Amino acid sequence: MSDNVASVGGGDQSHPMDFLLAEELNLPKIGETRQGWVIENRANAILIDIGAKSEGVISGSELQNMDDETRELLAEGNEVTVYIVNTEDQHGNVVVSYAKAAEELDWNKAEDLLASQDVYKGRVIGQNKGGLLVKLGQLRGFVPNSQVSRRSNFDDKNKSSNFIQTKVIEVDRKRGRLILSERAAEKEARQAKRAEILSKLEEGAVLKGRVINLADFGAFIDVGGVEGLVHLSELSWKRVNAPADILEVGDEVEVYILNIDQDRERLALSLKRLEPDPWTIIDEYYQVGQLLEASITKLTKYGAFARLDDDYALEGLIHISELSENHVNHPRDVVQPQQTVTVRIIRVDKDQRQLGLSIKQVVSDKFVEADLEKLTTIQD
Repeated sequence: MSDNVASVGGGDQSHPMDFLLAEELNLPKIGETRQGWVIENRANAILIDIGAKSEGVISGSELQNMDDETRELLAEGNEVTVYIVNTEDQHGNVVVSYAKAAEELDWNKAEDLLASQDVYKGRVIGQNKGGLLVKLGQLRGFVPNSQVSRRSNFDDKNKSSNFIQTKVIEVDRKRGRLILSERAAEKEARQAKRAEILSKLEEGAVLKGRVINLADFGAFIDVGGVEGLVHLSELSWKRVNAPADILEVGDEVEVYILNIDQDRERLALSLKRLEPDPWTIIDEYYQVGQLLEASITKLTKYGAFARLDDDYALEGLIHISELSENHVNHPRDVVQPQQTVTVRIIRVDKDQRQLGLSIKQVVSDKFVEADLEKLTTIQD
């Protein structure tokens, strides 16, 4: 029976109970990481107390590639983590590696950063045509040009200025691949700043801003680091065909906060709310009896809505009874949407913000005298 047991393991002659002895003596195992204390720092080797019957040795070859910053971490008395490279070399020493242990811990940290998407501040240690090299502990992370928000001015002599904010976007330990992104980190920073600024704003407030972009549907305004939109309809009380008619990129403007959507982080702004509302000064511009061009905008069973063809482009109602001298069954029998017509203002109600218009009374004995007086004034 004992022969059969001894043969298990393909020639391994160790006793089945050897592992108990190993545990009792706290024997190290290859690939294991251990906590230890630096007990002696020599020129060509560093001795580490790893709690075994013999000390661990960091060999001279590793020390040759070690920078000053890491050597300081290995001062006598310091607690360090080491990786067991060999349980016994030709001299009977346990060979350990600080770099491999640190590398293992750094890979763990990189994986944690990938999972959490926390921002990591790393030092740029080099650059090439493809991007930047950033140190993450003992690892070298790579920031491709596509993930660099601005080309950093790498200066090996001024290391304190070579730190950038990054996020880990790929970790492949087997291939030794660690990819970082500065763009992702800065995007999060901008979003955090945007949320903070939005939380301090109030609807109805007036802010100074700068025009940063123009689109067909409105203008984008930067107000202290947050972009807001002034919709085309909020640019002016007067008619504006396109934002470029009244604004240019770079213009400094004052804007009124219409709405703050904290959840969607959107800011609706207005320029026209800082101008006089034409309905409050309508008597200066419109009077009963005035003739104007207008465009039909909407038809209903009781009439047609028309927008005046002037600076303010206010909308009024042409009641079905004011469309024609003849009986009208439906407004579409007389006018169509987008049709241009001549109308006369027959009612101005600034309290109700309503204009009454008429096509029927464009030619009317009631207004002949006033029309002749205006015609005479124009001719003179």
